Amino acid sequence: MNTIKLALRGLMRNRRRSVVTLLAIAFGFAAISLFAGYTHNVFTGLARQAIHGELLGHLTLSKRGMSSEGKLNPERYMLKATEVARITDLLQQEPHVKLVAPRLTLSGLISNGRASTIFIAEGISPQAMQQLQANVLSDEEKRSGMFNSITKKLDSDHPENALLSVGLAEMLHLKKGDQASLLSNTLTGQANALDITVDGTFNTGNAGSNDKFAFMSLSLAQSLYDTAGAADRLTVLLDDEKQTEAMRKQLQVKLQATGFDMEIKTWQDLSDFYNQVHNMFDMIFGFIFSIVLTVVVMSVANSMGMTVVERTREIGTLRAVGLRRAGVVKLFTAESLMLTLLGCLAGLLITLSVRFGINVAHISYTPPNSASPVPLLVDLDLSRVVFTLILMVVVGTLAAYLPARRASKQEIIDALGHV
Repeated sequence: MNTIKLALRGLMRNRRRSVVTLLAIAFGFAAISLFAGYTHNVFTGLARQAIHGELLGHLTLSKRGMSSEGKLNPERYMLKATEVARITDLLQQEPHVKLVAPRLTLSGLISNGRASTIFIAEGISPQAMQQLQANVLSDEEKRSGMFNSITKKLDSDHPENALLSVGLAEMLHLKKGDQASLLSNTLTGQANALDITVDGTFNTGNAGSNDKFAFMSLSLAQSLYDTAGAADRLTVLLDDEKQTEAMRKQLQVKLQATGFDMEIKTWQDLSDFYNQVHNMFDMIFGFIFSIVLTVVVMSVANSMGMTVVERTREIGTLRAVGLRRAGVVKLFTAESLMLTLLGCLAGLLITLSVRFGINVAHISYTPPNSASPVPLLVDLDLSRVVFTLILMVVVGTLAAYLPARRASKQEIIDALGHV
């Protein structure tokens, strides 16, 4: 017998029930796919912001112990000028390395002449800053113009200039062209002060750091720290993000072989915010997925259960004309399989339509602890869409197997006399 034809006739026999079940599957599939697309866009944006916006690069190299003991004994863990040059030469020999940027972090007090407040500054060369930020904005973010204040640019012709975060500049009533004084400790612990010129402001994108952060040229930071050519770490930018972990292992072996005991961290190791958001959204996705999957299973099981009961006499007739018990089970599981596939296909069409509408609507929102709005965009997460499709098909088919198997075990005479 033609199982597919019979299964299709079975679905068409009670159109209303089939349509309701199909819609439950479709909307459940669409809900999961849209949320998966939204989280995928969030993860991609956070990764791009961490690597290029926060200038973390893909890898960060420092002397082992710098992160735990460096503040207490910075001179011991600082990379000297000769070490910076040798390590940079070794790294630039690797095919995937695009940039090696020495960095220097310092903190202290900044004053406008009347009031002072704390600051945390990053010393980096203007050229390295420009290269690190090359891909900080997606095409959609560039068109929206919402992130123009996040991009930063140091003036290579004026190393005495510095960039202040928006909140820090507003706190001290500083604007572009104004003078400010920086007070910090040197490498040996002595106090040192320098005057800077405010070259502009930038938005860190985080409300917690937008009132204390600053960027300056590496030479200015080294002068304030009273160390020539030294750096506390090296930031490495790769040509392919997928090579991050492989390059970390490869560089670790290479540097150890040349006598450098270095600690290499990826951008994910350094970006606590990315990891926390990723874990939170994964938990939410799992919660939503389990709820939707339960609704779909219950809908399919209820629909197929009622179908089996209503068609008990038909089952008896089919058994009487020679259909085996396995054939009965196969018939009803085929109906469930077709219903689930059609529901997922409808859900995919709903997903694509809603995704297109959201992406062209230019909706924006301000996330918690953020200092600037972000666009609401939905990607198409193919891996999760395929996973959802396979799981729904398997679970939906199994939901019809039990009632069909139970019905197939009835005696033919009892099935024919069922009322």
